[in-house]
Amino acid sequence: MNPREKAWQRLVGAARRAPASADESAPFGFSARVAALAFENASPQPSIFGLLSLRAAAVACALAAAAVAVNFSAIKSAFDTESAVATSDDPVAEVVDMGS
Repeated sequence: MNPREKAWQRLVGAARRAPASADESAPFGFSARVAALAFENASPQPSIFGLLSLRAAAVACALAAAAVAVNFSAIKSAFDTESAVATSDDPVAEVVDMGS
């Protein structure tokens, strides 16, 4: 018999000799404590990395909005006027125009 089997046999023998308990019900107030813990509103503390990443995302959004606001006139004029490249359908003529 290996040591594991010996340990198992001793554990089983001890379990057989243990007295049977007559009352196997939960202690008084156990269900109320479990329900109170389940409905508790305590949220875990967020990690430092999580907080810093949210702040970095907010700063990035603010910078993107500022960049759009500063360059709004350039963006608007790019969509208002049709460029010469878009009106030309001949790709060879465009390449020749770029070379001269």
